Amino acid sequence: MKLFKYTFLVICLSLMAFTTLQNAEPTEKYKCMVQLKNYEGEGAYVIVSIVDKDDNYIKTLQILGDDEKWYPDLPKWWSFFEKAKQPETDAITGATIAGGERSIFVLNVAKSDVNNGNKLRFETAVEHQDHHLKDLEVILNTKNLKNKYEGTGYIRYVRIIPN
Repeated sequence: MKLFKYTFLVICLSLMAFTTLQNAEPTEKYKCMVQLKNYEGEGAYVIVSIVDKDDNYIKTLQILGDDEKWYPDLPKWWSFFEKAKQPETDAITGATIAGGERSIFVLNVAKSDVNNGNKLRFETAVEHQDHHLKDLEVILNTKNLKNKYEGTGYIRYVRIIPN
């Protein structure tokens, strides 16, 4: 009887793992470097998201800023994020970056989000200073995922290359 229970458990776990792998969406990895402009003040919160052609948030890819009490300072994203409750948040969160500093991280972009009109949005905010909803937006296509782009707020530039 123990052997039967053990075998049954192994089969169930194997089926669950297989189903999870079957449903996992294929992704591509891209190395991303964010270089901030020189500015006075606290570290910048940088949110990297995928938005559709109508500016609706699809997914948060990276959060630079790990103190959740400041997330409401990014109101449009926060409204989406609070409803989405993305469970893998810890894996995509890092420290804020101060004026003149840079951060390098890897973005996992679903293949289905590329070449269909979606955009990669970099949103920034600094405590007691400005919020830039669209500090930088890039059309999410294969060509654009290997270039350098200038920001309009706290971001000096972002460089994206395939990993």
